[in-house]
Amino acid sequence: MSRKSKAKPYSPFRYFHSSPEVIRLVVLMYVRFPLSLRNVEDLLFERGIDLCHETVRHWWNRFGPMFAADIRRQRVSRMRGFRHWKWPLDEVYVKINGETHYLWRAVDHEGEVLESFVTKKRDKSAALRFMKKALKRHGQPEAIVTDGLRSYPAAMRELGNLERREMGRHLNNRVENSHLRHLVDRQTYPERRSAALAKWQSLVA
Repeated sequence: MSRKSKAKPYSPFRYFHSSPEVIRLVVLMYVRFPLSLRNVEDLLFERGIDLCHETVRHWWNRFGPMFAADIRRQRVSRMRGFRHWKWPLDEVYVKINGETHYLWRAVDHEGEVLESFVTKKRDKSAALRFMKKALKRHGQPEAIVTDGLRSYPAAMRELGNLERREMGRHLNNRVENSHLRHLVDRQTYPERRSAALAKWQSLVA
């Protein structure tokens, strides 16, 4: 009596001769530190790993987005249900080929950019598309902080989460200053650094 063989789980590394651990290490070094492709090649050679800098480029292009998505999913799964998880939302003018567009952004309470979306208008339809995309990918936060733009409550009313809205003049400074996240005190910096490295190490485990 024949037994049906179980299909092996798909592995994105199956056509590569190097181990997943080496590939993750290479991508980590290139992403996490201010190193050129050749710098990574030299550092790896000192550790007994001989590969070309073009291989570093190929692995980064191939696996970088996948690793980033894995880290994002792990982070979101931890944050869901966290009672302080707030999303400040904001929209800013941007020029694309000389034409005015709106860049919608959502960050969490730690200043991490969760989602960005570009539209030609700043109306309810645009806000609704942006928020649907963010909610589908990251789940429902405890609160959504917005400015006084009327498109937000109109969209949130349709989504059924208007009661989660918080509005105030200074409440969404987090998203407006998300580009200043690197300006932190010395005590906070090593904590965030350790957390970031732990996320990468969890991918190797």
